[in-house]
Amino acid sequence: MVSIAAKQPQLKIHITHVKTMVTITKRDLVMKLSNETGLTQQEVFAVVQGTLDSITEELAKGNSVVMRNFGAFQVREVKGKIGRNPKDPSKDVPIPPRAVVKFKPGKEMKEKVARILPSLQEEQV
Repeated sequence: MVSIAAKQPQLKIHITHVKTMVTITKRDLVMKLSNETGLTQQEVFAVVQGTLDSITEELAKGNSVVMRNFGAFQVREVKGKIGRNPKDPSKDVPIPPRAVVKFKPGKEMKEKVARILPSLQEEQV
């Protein structure tokens, strides 16, 4: 029996610190605020959920919700249009007008978010 040993190429792996963006959930926010304020998670959850419910109720009435330095939620109308059926492109499909929520970030939020651009560009390299 003849054994032929194939020479394996040497792989050099460089591990660099990559800053990845994560998704923060409502639960994460509740836990963080609970730790910062000393309130129970149930108390913080009630405040956070109440805030979100109030924002949703006002938007459902067609009102705008503005939070200085954070941003503004506004209800906008998207006009109806004619679309195409992907299964049968010869058929037109009417898409009715609808209401959508738009968010416009406030000045302070824009400035803070703009600072992360260099780290995002490093991630993509």
